Amino acid sequence: MQELINRQRAFFNSNETKNIDFRIQALKKLKKILEEITKLMDEAIYADFKKSSFDNFTTELALIFHDLNEAIGKVKKWAKVKSVSTNLMNMPAKSYLIPEPLGVSLVIGAWNYPYQLSLAPAIAAIAAGNTVILKPSELPANTSRVLAKMINTNFDPAFFTVVEGGIKETTELLEQKFDKIFFTGSVPVGKIVYQAAAKHLTPVTLELGGKSPAFITESCNLAISTKRLVWSKFLNAGQTCIAPDYVLVHESVKNDFLQLVKKEIESSQFAFENDNYVQIISEKNMHRLAQMIPKEKVYLGGNYDVAKRYFEPTVLTDVSFEDKVMEEEIFGPILPVITYTKLDEAIALVKKGSKPLSCYVYTSDKEIRKKILHEISFGGWLCK
Repeated sequence: MQELINRQRAFFNSNETKNIDFRIQALKKLKKILEEITKLMDEAIYADFKKSSFDNFTTELALIFHDLNEAIGKVKKWAKVKSVSTNLMNMPAKSYLIPEPLGVSLVIGAWNYPYQLSLAPAIAAIAAGNTVILKPSELPANTSRVLAKMINTNFDPAFFTVVEGGIKETTELLEQKFDKIFFTGSVPVGKIVYQAAAKHLTPVTLELGGKSPAFITESCNLAISTKRLVWSKFLNAGQTCIAPDYVLVHESVKNDFLQLVKKEIESSQFAFENDNYVQIISEKNMHRLAQMIPKEKVYLGGNYDVAKRYFEPTVLTDVSFEDKVMEEEIFGPILPVITYTKLDEAIALVKKGSKPLSCYVYTSDKEIRKKILHEISFGGWLCK
């Protein structure tokens, strides 16, 4: 690991990556490789998740191509030296903002979207003029191998390389000094990454999860809201960091909401053979999800097959914040439904927990939308 990092540092210090044309050519090369091996990438992710080629394109590859096209088209503008005003103390000097790369970067990808969450930060690092060591998740082993093959056989490891492996290899990498670390994953592992980086004062970007709430208010268009909520929750079998984790539904529309959710799930026919559903990543996660379900609160679903890693879309009702399913991020196809009567009380319950990564608000009332936006802190939101 140390030798690899030394090679990347030497390459970075050669100033090659500061050349904008070098960055653009590297990004174009990556785009061309992805276009050539799309079929191989489809086969690998299907072997890991039973994810269809359609879902692989819409949830992974399309986003990667968007990032590549944007970086290729805008990196010259992003890297341009910008003249800014000079304060009185520094007069009559002239002042500039000079964008510069940090150096050797480490990208630790996540397993739930193994292509997009590995390559998106790598693309950003390359566009910014850094060298990149990419450590994909070892859990989807086939996609990890594809990433390693396509990068390591086409790029100089002193510039861009993939290191495969598990906890041992990741630990060895984190013992080294990097100039930037980007990690996508769970909060417990994020703490480990942060602690390791602190020893070297390495700047870190952590993209972690959380229990993201969805508000179903009495003023929303219930049919449209339910359709969108079901899609966003059960996409990737719920294994999405910004998936709605639980629903806060106003008591006046609870019964209608539950009936519409059931109808939407049944009409969607989520199944491997329909190419619109995926496997749970591991048997360990299967057992973790199964232990979250209070059988007496199952409104719909609740069945699973450990051997096939299939967990059917499940809806829980009459859930409270004291239930086990509310203790941690679900990261699976389980949707707890909590009823509220007063919005202030619902907001207070959300604020008792950690700040959510996302917040979903389904309402036609501008004042409700404004109130939730003002009172709850979160990473991003959707309001309909």
